[in-house]
Amino acid sequence: MDNPFAETRLVIFDCDGVLVDSETIVCRVLAEEMTRLGMPATAEELDEQFSGRPSKDCILDIETRYGGPLPQSYFNATESRIREAFHTELEAVTGIREVLEKLQTTGLQTCVASSGPHAKMQITLNKTGLWDYFHGRIYSADDVGRGKPWPDLFLHSAAQFDVAPEHCLVVEDSIAGVKAAVAAGMPVIGYSHNSVRARQLEAEGARVINDMQLLVDYL
Repeated sequence: MDNPFAETRLVIFDCDGVLVDSETIVCRVLAEEMTRLGMPATAEELDEQFSGRPSKDCILDIETRYGGPLPQSYFNATESRIREAFHTELEAVTGIREVLEKLQTTGLQTCVASSGPHAKMQITLNKTGLWDYFHGRIYSADDVGRGKPWPDLFLHSAAQFDVAPEHCLVVEDSIAGVKAAVAAGMPVIGYSHNSVRARQLEAEGARVINDMQLLVDYL
């Protein structure tokens, strides 16, 4: 069978859920703080709703549900609790460090393109020891006009390397991210251990893996 990723020159990694296992932490804290404000929510529900989307879009959704601007106490509580949880709980995605080590020997270029802000990635990638793999090649939805599921961030990332979209490979774990990659004209690998999410990613056009080591086999 032909390998659609054989002409890859640039591998574009999402951050949360692909490099660092942060989404479960964030969704858990957000659900608890939303519930305190009278908006009962579960981490699973928020993961489905917010995964892969820019923070500002998620906040707008929460404020719509709340019926107006969120109190400053909500932002203070969520920010401090997430930072504390990152410090004590955050880990790199299983197998990703080995994948990055192997990719360094292939000559393929790599970068990060995340919906999260730069300040957050600096914390999470440093905490997990992954910052040096991507230093100087980290892009955020804040760098473009529209975040995922729009293709802008991926196209912006590819342009920094002068690589055509068809020669990029995106690694994503969210529906919004896969949609953005497909809209950008880029082949995409979906990463998920959840069978329901895996089917959703596949339906959007991703080839799905549940073990990060399999990424090397494609390349």
